[in-house]
Amino acid sequence: MLEMSDSVEPVHPAATVVLVRDGSEGLEVLLVQRNKAVQHMGGMWVFPGGKVDPADYPSNGDTYIAARNAAIRETREEAGLEVEAEQLVYQSHWTTPEGAKKRFSTWFFLTILKGDQEVTVDGGEIAHHRWVRPEVAFAELADEEHPFRLMPPTYVSLVDIADCTNCAQASAAIGAREAIIYAPRMVFVEDGICFLYDGDAGYEQEELEVSGPRHRTYMVNGQLDYIRPG
Repeated sequence: MLEMSDSVEPVHPAATVVLVRDGSEGLEVLLVQRNKAVQHMGGMWVFPGGKVDPADYPSNGDTYIAARNAAIRETREEAGLEVEAEQLVYQSHWTTPEGAKKRFSTWFFLTILKGDQEVTVDGGEIAHHRWVRPEVAFAELADEEHPFRLMPPTYVSLVDIADCTNCAQASAAIGAREAIIYAPRMVFVEDGICFLYDGDAGYEQEELEVSGPRHRTYMVNGQLDYIRPG
């Protein structure tokens, strides 16, 4: 669950890599688990990624290139994997909602793993890793007895490619469209939060019960439900 703050928090640029490969039963995605002792999102399963460092910026200060450089670096640091700029397909951009204790402006890049590289995590900030098919992740998330936790951006990104049978199909589908911009607005509900996205009828007024299209995620008692138009 998001930690809330009463103060105005700075928004840090960050980058995340949705790394995929073709497994024996279809498309698989790499998830890494943050150490439970880590203060920010401890125990959560996430994609490799992190804050943009000053050294990631090119001489012209381009923020997109800096995010791309950060994605490459973080994939190496957190998973021991090498990816290149031309492999990165801009999937989405997420800004942590106002009121959260830590806020990020994060570029998400879909990336197909090349070669037979093996994942290596440091056992410190990142405790474990796994390759998982999206439908398996969804089934485990729905099992209240299973200690599997995702945040909405991770969950929504998995939903985004869940219907793709292989990496080539996923890359083609994401590459053929504009990246989706998510600037969630939070509405508290019983035992959780509803995150409203642009395109939801209630987005501007932060109202849940207005008539019209729905584009939102409910996060209630650790369970996630993403509702999108169409």
